[in-house]
Amino acid sequence: MIQNKFKFSAESLNESDPAPFNYTNSQNQLSPWLIACDHASNIVPKHMHNLGLSSNELSRHIGWDIGALGVARELSKTLDAHFIFGNYSRLIVDLNRPPSSPTFIPEVADDTPIPANINITKNEINARAKYFHFAYHRKIELTLNKMIACGIIPIIIAIHSFTPIFQNFQRPWHIGLLFEHDQRLVEPLKRALLLQKTDLNIGYNQPYAISGPSDHTIPVHGQARGLPHIEIEIRQDLIKDQKNQKLWGLILANALLSVVEENRPFKIISQPVDFKSR
Repeated sequence: MIQNKFKFSAESLNESDPAPFNYTNSQNQLSPWLIACDHASNIVPKHMHNLGLSSNELSRHIGWDIGALGVARELSKTLDAHFIFGNYSRLIVDLNRPPSSPTFIPEVADDTPIPANINITKNEINARAKYFHFAYHRKIELTLNKMIACGIIPIIIAIHSFTPIFQNFQRPWHIGLLFEHDQRLVEPLKRALLLQKTDLNIGYNQPYAISGPSDHTIPVHGQARGLPHIEIEIRQDLIKDQKNQKLWGLILANALLSVVEENRPFKIISQPVDFKSR
């Protein structure tokens, strides 16, 4: 049974605990861009006592996607995009997993046990899912609905980051472009990025791949709705400080603007894959 000192309660949140997500509306009513950063933060509500982890553990990659928020913020500012990011650690709930996933609330992350998540009750899972996961994805859903109702075809960009070394493997890619069924943005974006930095090592579905119902943000909001989308992974050593986060935000923004200019108009795919029904 989960220890009471780790139990989540919305009623126990105080003024220093942020909302479950941050959302910034575009200043341009015709902007097609929606930027999402699922793993932006490593914050834990104070009453959950760091999930039983030290601050050093939470600051590692297991707690969040290091550098991703700075890149996503610069990208959204340059594109004048709708921008949403999670305000809490992925160890509470992973916003890029469905609640049915075994890694939605991980008991172990990169060989580190997470005390608050061991022998977790169904009530605790549901409470966390409702407050953090449902609220975040409902906001994305409503934003996309509003854009489409205004005659805009939304373009969804999800920003993540990855560790330079994993299980003693030195990852060679600077950036990864992740996709599954819809490849509209993939090759054009690769070409646009290489025009800016010819020495980039760009991986297709590296170091991770989007996989049906095991991922959530892109499959549900992009693929299942037939909207153009891409998930972008950036190696963390390239974006460890604010200067480089801004640099990569600008690189991505310029590349994405070029892709849209050369490949518009985008359409909603009429028969998208429906991951919700699986």
